[in-house]
Amino acid sequence: MTTLNPQAQAIFDAHQDLALPTDGALAAVFTHEAPMYRAAKQACLALGFIEIDAECLARAWHMQVERTGQFKPEDWPDSPADFGMHAFPRDNAFAPCPHKLGLCAVLPDAAWVGRMAQAGVPTVQLRFKSDDPAAIKREIQASVQAVQGTGALLFINDHWQLAMEAGAYGVHLGQEDLDLADLERIRTSGLRLGLSSHGYAEMLRANALSPSYIAMGAVFATTLKRMMTAPQGTGRLRAYARLMAHYPLVAIGGIDASHLPAVLASGVGSVAVVRALVAAPQPEEMAAQLQAAISSAA
Repeated sequence: MTTLNPQAQAIFDAHQDLALPTDGALAAVFTHEAPMYRAAKQACLALGFIEIDAECLARAWHMQVERTGQFKPEDWPDSPADFGMHAFPRDNAFAPCPHKLGLCAVLPDAAWVGRMAQAGVPTVQLRFKSDDPAAIKREIQASVQAVQGTGALLFINDHWQLAMEAGAYGVHLGQEDLDLADLERIRTSGLRLGLSSHGYAEMLRANALSPSYIAMGAVFATTLKRMMTAPQGTGRLRAYARLMAHYPLVAIGGIDASHLPAVLASGVGSVAVVRALVAAPQPEEMAAQLQAAISSAA
């Protein structure tokens, strides 16, 4: 591994809970000459942060030292101002949702949505995959009908126009969807917006849009979706949650009952699960178990 200067080494040593494996290549691209920025970028790359996230963090470290007048390697940046984030309230904010969404069940079809809503799951998300537009529309409409009278909040994955037409509570979009979706139309419709993120750069991009909630992951390895980034782990999840504490936050990715204590200790108010429910022998019992654990940690 490339030799780190004393400041970079101090940061690296103080934050091993954030480290992910690296290939040893630390050829940083520097966009600033400030010594603190350069040291922090080296340290963040050595900790396994991808280039774009290391850049965000290096600038935040520089701003933190400028603001406080001191370098304390144990103080990982978590002040929104150091990341250039604007204060609330904001004119571009999407409609709000509960700060703690509780258990969020990500489900493959309307039948599962209805089943989990009837089981008392407070937040359900339809992630229906099909190349048939008519089938997608039917499942979304059926899902909206399925949650009626249950109190469950229904988010639709990806299909924001159909979600709007059907009267869903909200829509969930990935980062890849942001350039295609009519965000202003979603905002003015009152539809709640949840956004995925996989690190600092994507969190900051999401924050600039002032969504209703931000999802963070993948916390653990998952086989359900091809991820472009490594599992982030609970150490990074804690750091993300401190920075974004003013948002409702949803942890997602490979989470099951055994992971809940560590995930909830991070400070997130909501946990999204997929296989933990749909692959459970008794999904209703598992839903009750997971929701009880989340409620007791609140």
